Amino acid sequence: MGEPEPERPGKFDRDTSVWPVVGAGAQRLFGAEVSPDWRAGRGPHGGYLAAMLLRALIETVDDPARAPRSLTIHYPRAPQAGPVSIRTVIEREGRSLTTLSARMEQDGTLIALVLAAFSTAWSGPEIAEEQMPAVEPPDLSPGAATPMNRAFPAAPPFAGLITLQPRIGGMPFSGEEQPMLVGGWLGMSEPRPIDPLSLAFYSDALIPSPFLRTPAPVPAPTIELTVHFRVAMPREPEPDPHELCLAQVQSTFVHDGLFTEDGTIWAADGTLLAQSRQLAILLAAPIR
Repeated sequence: MGEPEPERPGKFDRDTSVWPVVGAGAQRLFGAEVSPDWRAGRGPHGGYLAAMLLRALIETVDDPARAPRSLTIHYPRAPQAGPVSIRTVIEREGRSLTTLSARMEQDGTLIALVLAAFSTAWSGPEIAEEQMPAVEPPDLSPGAATPMNRAFPAAPPFAGLITLQPRIGGMPFSGEEQPMLVGGWLGMSEPRPIDPLSLAFYSDALIPSPFLRTPAPVPAPTIELTVHFRVAMPREPEPDPHELCLAQVQSTFVHDGLFTEDGTIWAADGTLLAQSRQLAILLAAPIR
């Protein structure tokens, strides 16, 4: 009998894949292909591009002992579907901490500018005051994995590729005065274990929290996104591909068409997996 064929990667992994073009060591150049299926508004979903960029950074570090700890991305321009290049640079590699930069370009135009930190674990006190919201646990029964675009029919195309079980927040676009807070259990439509790539994606996957106060959906492009990864992944030797995470985002201030949104992502057992903050634009959106 021959060797069994390797399992084909799912859509998320195929569409965030990168491949080396030139370089080794401290400077690398990767190729990638932006898929049209992860579109959100005027361009590709920011979390989708974040996962693609993080994948290139992980391959550049090439050290499983050094986990992603911080990822900051500025998005000066949205790419079109098609080829992009990602150039990564190890700016400094110490005994425990690696600091990197990266830039994504398409046809010579800057698409994203990145700073990141990878690190081994450090000794220090363990303090956890952040508490997971008290919500109903995820429904893991067959058929409970509902695509996000069913929960929010006005959601962009990428929402059909992930599942959402809403738990936090009111009805978007209701025109009512209510907290700009939304959250729920997230997963991929094609189940895959939670890892830094999916956490980078999930940090921007929920509807923008100001949509709880706007009368209709409008473009809300991200200017800057920072993700802090709070634990090294995977947490288990054989992680469950059906595991869901609880993601929550909240805004408290919108001014000059700009808003800041803070996010947290939790495992079902209450472990804080990631925190995020982004600066984004509400294009022509009246707020009640």
